[in-house]
Amino acid sequence: MTYAIQELVIRHVSPFDTEEITDLVAEAMWDGPVARWLHPDAETRRRLSPRYFEIFVEYALQYGEVYSTADADDGRMCGVALWFPLTSMIPPPADYERRLKEVTETAFDRVQTLDAALEEQHPLEPHHYLAFLAVRPERQGEGIGSALLDRHHARMDRARIPAYLEANDPRNRDLYLRHGYQVRSVIQLPDGPPLWGMWRAPMV
Repeated sequence: MTYAIQELVIRHVSPFDTEEITDLVAEAMWDGPVARWLHPDAETRRRLSPRYFEIFVEYALQYGEVYSTADADDGRMCGVALWFPLTSMIPPPADYERRLKEVTETAFDRVQTLDAALEEQHPLEPHHYLAFLAVRPERQGEGIGSALLDRHHARMDRARIPAYLEANDPRNRDLYLRHGYQVRSVIQLPDGPPLWGMWRAPMV
């Protein structure tokens, strides 16, 4: 099913898009504040990012809800949102610790610290969790992220389901504030950047 929004098309994603989604998420996030904290060396960070994000893309395609945007003229994917409907129990990613060790190398301890910090602040109430919202760097600032958010928010509002996410920089935090989120907690990584845990109540 597709949904035309201005010049974009938003669609549910099939598992056959795993590689394209992974490449997009890695391109958008490999040089972000948390990624730089995990791997200070840029070459290492760029090399390992696709394999790291692949774990979560595969997990979302199996147990979550994934939406992508594509230009109406050429169909090229330019943004993607990975949601997990945590209104019921879902299993953890298969072989998560083993795969994590393989794809993070010297950053494994820091990734464990990150995971523990996020888990400590994660709400227990039923909700939908936005794990990643990624837009190609050259397309940021065009409203693609907002279109993806609006698409899923409309569904959650109809079903009266709240949402939760972690913003990893002030620009993203401010975007989410404009979409009805409120800061619920500030997650401070050791010698690293802050993340903002943010909650959005359903809107009438």
